[in-house]
Amino acid sequence: MAIKVPSMELHRPAPLLSGGRGKTCLQKKPFLVQAKRLGGLEKASTRGAQESGQPKKRAPLIRGTVSPPLPVPGNIPRPPYVGTKDVPQIAKEIQMHDKESIVHMKAACELAARVLEYAGTLVKPSVTTDEIDKAVHKMIIDAGAYPSPLGYGGFPKSVCTSVNECMCHGIPDSRELQDGDIINIDVTVYLNGYHGDTSKTFLCGEVDEASKRLVKVTEECLLRGISTCKHGTSFKKIGRRISEHAERHGLGVVECFVGHGVGRVFHSEPIIYHQRNNKPGQMVEGQTFTIEPILSMGSTDCDMWDDGWTAVTTDGSLAAQFEHTILITRTGAEILTKC
Repeated sequence: MAIKVPSMELHRPAPLLSGGRGKTCLQKKPFLVQAKRLGGLEKASTRGAQESGQPKKRAPLIRGTVSPPLPVPGNIPRPPYVGTKDVPQIAKEIQMHDKESIVHMKAACELAARVLEYAGTLVKPSVTTDEIDKAVHKMIIDAGAYPSPLGYGGFPKSVCTSVNECMCHGIPDSRELQDGDIINIDVTVYLNGYHGDTSKTFLCGEVDEASKRLVKVTEECLLRGISTCKHGTSFKKIGRRISEHAERHGLGVVECFVGHGVGRVFHSEPIIYHQRNNKPGQMVEGQTFTIEPILSMGSTDCDMWDDGWTAVTTDGSLAAQFEHTILITRTGAEILTKC
């Protein structure tokens, strides 16, 4: 689940950035991305963009009816922010892990990954985002975990569902998914005192080629950002790698939402900017944080709905997002939220 940075944190022209039973993960071994430079990146051109076509015209996203928050059994531990409507401050602590806490982080992240994988199977035309929320909620509490978004700063649902031009933090409601929609589902779970955070953009029905390309390139940007990570690497390399790949494909990186440290605390330092920046700081072995770029076909500026959460592109352009929680190692980064 991304966090929004104040406008004074943004520096131009170098943009700065930054949320029944499911199937089990097929891959149980750690998924490692070694920190080495990728070669042979695709070159985007105007002709390539034309060949991808234009996204089909869609009606603007309209909110539906939001049902009441779902109950959580009393025996399931809550994060400390539950019960207040204030958005918690970003913790200044850098969340470091020893062998024992890494075990807990991996368990929370594995559950989040399985929940997200299951949620993706529900994405079909005529299904409502509220139905997805209910299914996700049940899977999380059945596992003895708490859905981290529920009650975070008053957020009323257990998962974020961001459709089409919604950049992030969409609130599940009664709107039915339409054939050709794209939807980001952002899952965070709180298990045994640790948060695992991940998101993915899914295709609903028959999606046009331009929208598929947006989704594909956004996922590639995430993986390229992760590929830079290892002990001692500057955080700013993440934004540079993401920006380079997005620009090759004529896409913009949204500036106002960032990745973040995650662990016992939902949102903490370090702040992860997803495009070129000169922010200081280096990665340290044992750190966990999210990388979660949002790319747009058009404007990278956002309008906020009066619900205080839903962020949409100012011009109605489609946006896509992908997110992983990663653990910094001596030689690379381990993706903890990989199924």
